[in-house]
Parts: sequence; C-alpha cells; structure tokens
Amino acid sequence: MSLVQQLRGTGVAIVTPFQSDLHIDYTALGNIIDFVIAGGVEYIVTMGTTGETPTLSKEEKKDIIWFTYDKVAGRVPVVVGVGGNNTAELVKELAWFPLEKAVAVLSASPYYSKPSQEGLFQHYKTLAAASPKPILLYNVPGRTGRNLSAATTIRLAREVPNIAGIKEASGDMGQCMEILRDRPQDFLVVSGDDALALPQIACGMDGVISVAANSFPRAFTEMVRLALRHHFKEAKALNDKLIAGYELLFAENNPAGVKAAMYELKLIGNYLRLPVVPVSEGLQAKIKEYVKG
Repeated sequence: MSLVQQLRGTGVAIVTPFQSDLHIDYTALGNIIDFVIAGGVEYIVTMGTTGETPTLSKEEKKDIIWFTYDKVAGRVPVVVGVGGNNTAELVKELAWFPLEKAVAVLSASPYYSKPSQEGLFQHYKTLAAASPKPILLYNVPGRTGRNLSAATTIRLAREVPNIAGIKEASGDMGQCMEILRDRPQDFLVVSGDDALALPQIACGMDGVISVAANSFPRAFTEMVRLALRHHFKEAKALNDKLIAGYELLFAENNPAGVKAAMYELKLIGNYLRLPVVPVSEGLQAKIKEYVKG
C-alpha cells in the first residue's frame, strides 16, 4: 500500500503530556492515543513540534517513540518527526532513533538558519539518502523563517528518491495549488493548517496532519472524511462549528491552546515546559466554555 493510501485522511500530531514535576506522563499519553484512535484518526504523528520536541532530550524522544509503537499496537500507522537545523546531526538521529515500525519520517525545514532554496534541497536530499523510511517534507515558514517553495518541493518530489510527500503549512493557497498541479501521482500532499484543511482538500490535498484532532478527533476526522468524499456541504457544516475552536487553540501558542482544551476534557494536566507557558486565564475560560458547549 502506498503512503498516499496509508496516510489519506487525518493524522494527529500528538502532544506530550507532563506531570506537575514536568516528567513525561505516560499514563496520560496512553489515554491520548486511545482517545484519538477511538475518535477516528487515520494515523498518529509522534515527535512533531506539537509534542514540544525542542524541550525533550534525545533519550526522552526515543522512549516516547517506543511507547507510542507499543500503545498503538498496529491499530493505525505511526509517523515519527525528526527535524532540526543541523543536517549532519539529523543524519545521526535517523540512524539512532527507532524507526523500524514507522511508515514515514516527518521532517520540518531547518529553522533559524534560513537557507536558500538550494540549501533546502540539499538538506532534504541528504536526509532522504540517510533515512531508512520515506521522508515527508514539512513546510512551516511561520516557525522556520524560510518558505520551501513550490518549485523546490516539486524538484525534491521528482529528483530525490525517498521523498514521499509534504505537510504544507505555508498558508499560501496559490503555492498549495501549484504543488497539487505539478506533483507526481504518488506524492502525498497534506495540510498543516487545521483552519485551511477543508478548502485545501477541495483543491486536491490528501488530508491533514492536525493539532485540533488531539482535542476534537471525532468531529474533525469526520469533516475530513466528508471532504475527501466530496461531500462539501456536510463537511462545511461540521467545519463551521470547529472554526471557533481553531481560533481558540492557536490564539496564543501551540501547543498551549490544545493542551488547555485537553485539560478541560480531563485527558491531561495543564503542564508545559518553558519557554512555553499555559494560556492566559481569559483564554482558558473561553476554551472551557467552547469545550463544554
């Protein structure tokens, strides 16, 4: 089965729950995994940036990956995030992290360094050659400071073996449509913007890797499935109810917003590692009201 078939629909970039002492809360993590699978997600992404990976040690990441495989137990595919701005170090991590049970590796573009398009191409080409699993590009210029252009994306898709798809979170609909127009047939294209997932699927995307599906998996995954079946009137009706939720989740910070919602759902404690802090009291109250409604 191709990745386009395996990863069609909703993937969820799961959070990393912490205890009050900021150690990882594995009981809560197991509950989250059961919750999102019961809610209908097609696959799980562990160690994405929503998991607060910049504040996790390599050993913690490794333990979380193994725990996720064991808890998922083959119920849905698992994608592992391995990203950063030191290409040589990432090559080592691709050999060090346990990727045997993953279907793909999601790798965000290098942050802060702001490489040229050729630098981005060579970075991903190097990772693809080193990775034991297919690489999914992750374009999120709001966090990295550099856009991975449509031309570079298509060049990677056509010229580099083991580049299998992209999570596109530029928010640029024109760029998204260029990628969808020019992609190879077996190149996966998914949204990285919950609020844009519906129109992007209408343009031809294969689904979404979602933050909101941590807290609202049932409604969100059903909206995505309806859209993929071209039932846009029904999908829009569900999405209209979720729009306020998207706005609340991302009003101050991700994953502070989604963790606030998951706290109100009694899935996790509302703990984050610095420099990320819980949302303000006013936003927490609004999230609580939305979740209850």
